[in-house]
Amino acid sequence: MSSKPSTSRLATLGDTTLSTLTAGFIAVLIGYTSSAVIIFQAAEAAGASQAQIGSWMWALGIGSGLTTIVFSWRYRMPLLTAWSTPGAALLATSLPGVSMSEAIGAFLFSALLITLCGVTGLFERLMHRLPRALASALLAGVLLRFGLDLFMAMEHDLLLPLAMCLAYLAGKRLWPRYAIPMVLAVGIAMALFEGSLHLGEVTPALASPDFIMPSFSLTAMVGVGVPLFVVTMASQNLPGIAAIRAAGYAPPISPLIGGTGVATLALAPFGGFALNLAAISAAVCQEPEAHADPARRYTAGIAAGGFYLLLGLFGATVTSLFAAFPAELVMAVAGLALLPTLGGGLADALGDTGHRDAALVTFLITASGIGLGGIGAAFWGLVGGLVTLWVLRRRA
Repeated sequence: MSSKPSTSRLATLGDTTLSTLTAGFIAVLIGYTSSAVIIFQAAEAAGASQAQIGSWMWALGIGSGLTTIVFSWRYRMPLLTAWSTPGAALLATSLPGVSMSEAIGAFLFSALLITLCGVTGLFERLMHRLPRALASALLAGVLLRFGLDLFMAMEHDLLLPLAMCLAYLAGKRLWPRYAIPMVLAVGIAMALFEGSLHLGEVTPALASPDFIMPSFSLTAMVGVGVPLFVVTMASQNLPGIAAIRAAGYAPPISPLIGGTGVATLALAPFGGFALNLAAISAAVCQEPEAHADPARRYTAGIAAGGFYLLLGLFGATVTSLFAAFPAELVMAVAGLALLPTLGGGLADALGDTGHRDAALVTFLITASGIGLGGIGAAFWGLVGGLVTLWVLRRRA
């Protein structure tokens, strides 16, 4: 049984361990390596200059860092935020032809809608009606590709992922809390040995915020703002809450949603297009490998927030930093770090016989990666599961 942690700063330092620091770093590593390039594409689609692209990265890093630290500290839970990766992909295709000032206006409109969802409590009421089995199936479907990528990486470089897998097994057998730090250390050592780690190409440079005066166009608000809102809520906040619940935490949902909305309102003029609850990266900080005591895992969230802030200050340089890591290393560390969460999600989803069919439909649709109407598979997986549940209950 976990003891209740103190709220003092000394207690927080005492709760912080190498495993929580590593979990925080890996969470941010996953977030940046999987989507930083998409953010660049979205910014370029809006005609952003190099300085403005750096400002976008600054706003998203600072916003994610501050909200992650505040939420994790306030609720003593590993509550991570991030930018909307599906939202960035949406922007990359919908912003051409939209001026930068109109794009900022659309970001503000989307942020206002998200804030209203938090203030009114509508999203929280909907989430409380969602069966746990479906939430777990949703999370497992989102994470499945990371588990598969772990072994797909062996097609291109057998030795690096294989060495990391062996390090993971040895760590789980001998020092479970330090299995992922071992994996990361072995991966970096192997990459150096193979000559695939190119840190010499990284040139540190601080980013500076670049304020852009918004203008409000009905076309941009409807064509960009509304889809951005829907994608962020359905493809990011929904699985984010599912991840939190699957890990056994029960924070108040409305303040989290409202908080990310307010943060986006403040940072949108600098390029912070959408902040939301993290799902994939957050799972790394919410599992036993981060800390054996669930009540102490909040320090992994605070550590992640610190790394977000650090990387946000360096803006565009972040992309070149993470580009220095070979893709196989990133795929392997992400897959191994998320393996326990994937297994737990599948166990919770399929262990409830009353919801098994609906959970299986949710898992398969989500894992398929299908996207309809610009909305990601997580939303459609949930829709499919709920429809299945409704039909089976009517038949019963």
